[in-house]
Formats: sequence, structure tokens, C-alpha cells
Amino acid sequence: MFPSARTLLGCAVKAATACLLLLPPATARAQDNYEIQVYGSDLVPRGSTMFELHSNYTLEGSKFRQDGLVPTEHAVHETLEITHGFSSWLEVGFYAFTSTQQSTGFQWVGDHIRPRVAAPDSWHLPVGLSLSQEIGYQRREYSTDTWTWEIRPIIDQTLGRVYWSLNPALERSLRGDNASAGFAFAPNAQVMLEVTRKLSAALEYYGAFGPVTHFDPLVQTEQQVFAAANVDFGPDWEFNIGLGAGFTRETDHSIVKIILGRRVGPRGQ
Repeated sequence: MFPSARTLLGCAVKAATACLLLLPPATARAQDNYEIQVYGSDLVPRGSTMFELHSNYTLEGSKFRQDGLVPTEHAVHETLEITHGFSSWLEVGFYAFTSTQQSTGFQWVGDHIRPRVAAPDSWHLPVGLSLSQEIGYQRREYSTDTWTWEIRPIIDQTLGRVYWSLNPALERSLRGDNASAGFAFAPNAQVMLEVTRKLSAALEYYGAFGPVTHFDPLVQTEQQVFAAANVDFGPDWEFNIGLGAGFTRETDHSIVKIILGRRVGPRGQ
């Protein structure tokens, strides 16, 4: 991209953000900045276990309590994710969420469990397909919904040096302020380009539009875009780093994320 185009793009993004910030604040909801990741369809191989640490630092977020939620600005959210492959088509993941900030110190936030199934290679599909379901608890100080359920279809494909993934997720509150709202639409997407054999650059999108029966006004939705890089340290390692921007009042406006993963056990299915 030529410098002039990059300058114009930066000005457009700043202008759009400024306009959204001038709109009246909406009702506060949970900030789900604990595991910021667009899923691929591949599973952890059978007999293997993947250990991942998700570390996210909010540079600019909410500054005061709203609806009883702890503010997110300058919070460090760390999540331990442990995923085990039980077969060529089934894995199960477990999450432990934590938050650390000056006003609260280190706090346990909640736990989730996530079984995921995938279409077998024998189907010879043109795209990768898997389906994740995640259910768990989070403390009321960190989410207006204490028990939640997520259904996440995952579709992806590699085309030469380009990889894309789409996660049109549905989320439902089982207990909390939004328990009567039904399923909400929360899509994620990623486009990644292999720059070298060891480095890939990605653009990641995370959204939350509200109930599927009637989407919220744009200002009340969550909209985040991350510029990210993936570094290949070997087949048993995962490393992702990114800088994200939020464009609505419901979204933390600036976040740094790092994912570090290590797999142990056999590599084959």
C-alpha cells in the first residue's frame, strides 16, 4: 500500500471511531477479552494435549464500574487453555479465566469446557469443517451473564499462501441479565497470508450483534479488528501476537494479545 493510501485509511478509521464515541453510551455487557482467537477446523491429534496461555492487556477500555462490572482499562486477562485429542474427530478443551489489575489484584473469573467435533478427512470436503460447543461459568463482577453456552461452527480453507477461517458463532445466556434474549450472533473471521515459511500476517475480526431475532443498533454491538502475526517455532508450538482496535462503545478500544501454545504427545491422528 502506498503511503498516501495508508494515511487516508488511518484518517478514515480515526474519524469513524470519533463519531461512534460521541454517541450515547449503551448498557454495559460482558467484555469477552479472555480468549481472543479465530478457530481453525483442525483438532488436536488423538492422544496429544495442547497447553495454551492467552495473555491480553487492555490499553484503553472501560474506566468505571457499569452494571456492577469491573472496569477493563489496564486489566491483564490471562487464560489457561488445555485441550486433549480423544479421537480423529473429537477433542475437549478446558479454560480457566483470570484477571489482574491494580484495583482488584489477581482474580479468578471463571471456567469453561469445550467439546469439539470435526468432519473426517475421508469425506474429502473442499473446506475444513468442525463444530465447537462451549459452556461455563463466569463471576458476576466480570459478566452480566454468569452461565453461558456457545455454539461455534468453523469453516476454513487454505488457497496457496492464503488461509481463511469463518466462525459464525451463536451465544446464549443460561443465567443472567440476557437469559431471556435467546441466541445472539457473534461472528469471528480471519484472513492470513504466509509472508515467509516462518511468518504469517493476519487480519482478524470479532463481532457481537445481539439477538438473532433483532440485532442491536450498531453502537450497542461489539466490533473489534486485530492486526496479528503468527510465528512458526516448530510443529509443536503456537505463537500469535496482535494489536486490536474496538469501534463501538461496547468494545474495549485498544488491546494487545499474545497466545503461546505447546503441544505434547503424538503428532499423528
